[in-house]
Amino acid sequence: MEAKYMQLHTSNTIFGLPKLPARYASLVMPFLLSILMTCVVSAISTLRSLGWSPSFIHVWLGAWGISWLFAFPTLLIALPVVRKLTGYLVRSV
Repeated sequence: MEAKYMQLHTSNTIFGLPKLPARYASLVMPFLLSILMTCVVSAISTLRSLGWSPSFIHVWLGAWGISWLFAFPTLLIALPVVRKLTGYLVRSV
């Protein structure tokens, strides 16, 4: 099992497509983080507002899209500041 994981992790492709170069990690990480966080937060907020109504999915997807449009650029700007603040607060090994 572990050998299979290592093979997947070290492969130069994912789903048959070439992996992005390492220099794109600073864009990919906030991109994925913004998708995940806005998905969860907008789902909770929409569920709290509407409950399990027939329009839940439609309203939630709209809220998710709008919140992601703001979250991704915000993360691109905020992450360097947060990394620096973390460096001040956390002892390096």
